Amino acid sequence: MKIIQYPKPDQWTDILQRPIQTIADIERTVTEIFNDIKRQGDTAITKYTAMFDGVELNNYKVSKKEIDDACENVSESLKTAIYMAKTNIEAFHEAQKTSKVEIETSPGVRCWQEKRPIEKIGLYIPGGTAPLFSTVLMLAIPAKIAGCKNIVICSPPNKEGKIAKEILFAAQLCGVTKILKVGGIQAIAGMTFGTKIIPQVYKIFGPGNQFVTVAKQLAIKYDVAIDMPAGPSELLVYADESAKPSYVASDLLSQAEHGVDSQVILISTSKLLIENVKTEISSQIKDLPRKSIAEQAIQNSKLILVESDDIALKMINEFAPEHFIICAKNEELYINGITNAGSVFIGNYTPESAGDYASGTNHTLPTNGFSKMYSGISLDSFTKSITFQKITKVGLINLGETIEIMANAEGLQAHKNAVSIRLKDLKK
Repeated sequence: MKIIQYPKPDQWTDILQRPIQTIADIERTVTEIFNDIKRQGDTAITKYTAMFDGVELNNYKVSKKEIDDACENVSESLKTAIYMAKTNIEAFHEAQKTSKVEIETSPGVRCWQEKRPIEKIGLYIPGGTAPLFSTVLMLAIPAKIAGCKNIVICSPPNKEGKIAKEILFAAQLCGVTKILKVGGIQAIAGMTFGTKIIPQVYKIFGPGNQFVTVAKQLAIKYDVAIDMPAGPSELLVYADESAKPSYVASDLLSQAEHGVDSQVILISTSKLLIENVKTEISSQIKDLPRKSIAEQAIQNSKLILVESDDIALKMINEFAPEHFIICAKNEELYINGITNAGSVFIGNYTPESAGDYASGTNHTLPTNGFSKMYSGISLDSFTKSITFQKITKVGLINLGETIEIMANAEGLQAHKNAVSIRLKDLKK
């Protein structure tokens, strides 16, 4: 990892640059596959599943027997862990329910807002080098709590035409049984257009590689919503001399092992801490099963020494990390001062891994600086707000002239007439 000492503000943009992604070729591929699936439906789904996943399937829907067999083969220790994580995730997301907001804005004018679930939801669960069964919990649990009626999971099959048993166990535990063995661009396109195999949905959730990310962005052009723009995983740690170097190093490596394009950053006011963390990383990385991935990610990462907490906080908000860990004596300064972050982890005993799995918060978060304007997944992500209003005769008499004057000023005579015709009747 590169150590950068006391960078000037005009250097921050270059220093905090994410790993550059070339997506022009990806966009061409995604567009071609989308157009093909739009025209040919399931025929194209079958073609691309064979091409990219190396398997030809007669049935894409996971059967009840496959789910039952998968559940039997998950170890009891993992089942217990998943149960605990589910309990905590449910508790945190249940607490996010809000009651109806209602107010009489003026006499006789009653306005209120209620939440309604998004009816058709698509959840994309990556397989690949690390089948993310935890993402099933993070997406299916709030979808169920929100009351979404139709939930479908798409996940790529392996060469034997199967989905990881842990993903199937988590899905059935969350009450989702419509699970399809479709991955990549073809899964996103299928959920966008709808085929005989894949139902069309209103909103697509879930992480994925660059191809899936670009596919989700293209889905927006076809009137399908997505959870958020997403990119490679990232973590920024602020730590001072009160932090334990081995803990900081372990957190940085936990994020680096996600993928070769992951980025981890340490900012500190302590040169000694930075040097000790660098030593710890060199030591801990040797024993990681995903060492080669972590080593490549570390090449994109930086250790930054700054003069003060104030400078550190400004730099952190400029970077807008997906995950932000605070290990500092003056943690309140950072808690109160952070404005751009997906999720914040506080203190020496709060590893980012806790949020990834079992503390209760959601791990689907904005990356690539999008935490400046996007939130992570919450219960609200699966609902939309509808406003209602009811105006009495008295209310319209009180408010009517105001509406008439404003409509007239905008030159919208029919708007004015809609009020005037009623007022005329009320004055008879």
